[in-house]
Amino acid sequence: MREARKTQPGLTETWLDLDHAKELQAISLLLDEHPTIAELVLQDLRRVSGSEQATTGAGGMSADQVLRALLLKQMNGFSYRQLAYHLADSSTYRTFCRLGITDPLPKKSALARNIKALRPETLEAIHRIVVGAAKEKGIEKGRKVRIDATVVGSPIHHPTDSELLWDCVRKLTDLMQHARKLLGSQHVSFPNRTRRAKRRRKEIANAKRKPGRRKSSYRDLLRVTEEVCATALGIHDRLLSPPVDLDPFEALAAQGLATEIQHFLALARRVIEQTRRRVIEGESVPAEQKIVSIFEEHTDIIRKDGRDTYYGHKICLTVGASSMVLDCAVLRGNPADSTLATKMIDRQVEIYGWPPRQATFDGAFASKANLATIKKSGVEDVAFSKGRGLAVSDMARSLWVYHRLRRFRAGVEGVISFLKRVFGLRRCTWRSWHSFQSYVWSSILTCNLLICARHLIA
Repeated sequence: MREARKTQPGLTETWLDLDHAKELQAISLLLDEHPTIAELVLQDLRRVSGSEQATTGAGGMSADQVLRALLLKQMNGFSYRQLAYHLADSSTYRTFCRLGITDPLPKKSALARNIKALRPETLEAIHRIVVGAAKEKGIEKGRKVRIDATVVGSPIHHPTDSELLWDCVRKLTDLMQHARKLLGSQHVSFPNRTRRAKRRRKEIANAKRKPGRRKSSYRDLLRVTEEVCATALGIHDRLLSPPVDLDPFEALAAQGLATEIQHFLALARRVIEQTRRRVIEGESVPAEQKIVSIFEEHTDIIRKDGRDTYYGHKICLTVGASSMVLDCAVLRGNPADSTLATKMIDRQVEIYGWPPRQATFDGAFASKANLATIKKSGVEDVAFSKGRGLAVSDMARSLWVYHRLRRFRAGVEGVISFLKRVFGLRRCTWRSWHSFQSYVWSSILTCNLLICARHLIA
């Protein structure tokens, strides 16, 4: 039976007299003060196990232990294998995760299964509880905020048309091989084109200064990909009407495999179309029509400052005077920063019940309409790092206040750097759009708890 908290923990070791142990102890006490957090995690764990009302059955990691393991993972940048090792090796980490001396230690598969069960909505709700606790303890009151946007990368390789076509060929071939194992070679047979596709891919990579040869290799790679797609479509139809001698489990597996082939076929057709338009016809394909990964198809193309191109998702952060992240919006597409300013202030009103007294933004957020709307919402002083035609007297009470807010805004860059260097927010390592959001919120939640702990210790 799942539990929110261990009612009778085993023998545990005491906290060590070290700085990191003191931080973990302060985080532990903060989590203990808000039992609702464990209840929220418990709901997600029961939902995944399909037993939301279960009161019996085998035990497992408690909700509290799962959340604490997640915090350790994000705080140290551990893989699941490393996390399992350090939980077994470190007495401090076992104490933090409420693992007694005689308790069985979770394996990496159990850690992955439980941690990935947490939804982004749950992590955001926990984050708001932590922000509320910081307000109660006088750490952060949300009266002075700084807002900026950054990009979190997706777990994909650098996208080129040849690499995407190669991904389509090898993935569809792999699925067809699974279908052959399931139905038998007498029902599924096909030529393996991966070697030919791999050769064309290498030729394209090595022929950057030979446009004629490069285009010829692209044409052949397109033909190979189209042939594999046509073969996969036939096998997809065969899976939908499998042989009658399959048992029920094999028939169910055939249906699932057919669905997966259909999914990647649709993506492969998009890759073929965009490659034909861009390479063969010389057309410039708009970013919103491109696909940059068949495995993480949700990935956006983010053009930042007209210079660098990123592949991931834009996030917009609201940071308080304590350096805590008060709010985060994980965005789809590449919306202009100027469209986000009023939305982030509205979200602050939703969190705290009132607008901040002072707010400062990067210059990309500036516009006369944004200034008027933010002022109308109740913010007394607003500062954009670049005025863009806005008078200082319209933004702040005095030039001194304006300069103070501009200097205050620079601190958000340090918080973003802290999140990326320490908590892995430079690049998400979890797959799917749902998990991407969970990863972002887990990094922000861990950062906030560590900052709270350091304020409490100080």
